[in-house]
Amino acid sequence: MKLTSKKRSFLRKRAHELNAIVRIGKDGYSDTLVQSILDAIGTRELIKIKILQNCEEDKVEIANKIADGTDAEIVGLVGRTVILYKENKEKPSELTLELKRV
Repeated sequence: MKLTSKKRSFLRKRAHELNAIVRIGKDGYSDTLVQSILDAIGTRELIKIKILQNCEEDKVEIANKIADGTDAEIVGLVGRTVILYKENKEKPSELTLELKRV
């Protein structure tokens, strides 16, 4: 699903209350990182990822690599926090159903 600006805004509002589930440290981008993100985003659909200060890679590069590796959409990049959304096609959550109405 391609996100419009209205849908991104809706998802950013919903993500405001979420805590970061995945943290990226000095190891940066890796296959195990992608797998942990896929596990987390599979059930939740909307997650936050915190890029820690000791990460040497650029935050925009990491966000784009993660989005490509997980087939997720970047909802926003606020400071060092990435907000990702990926629709669960098998079991859509209430969030996806609301998003389709926006």
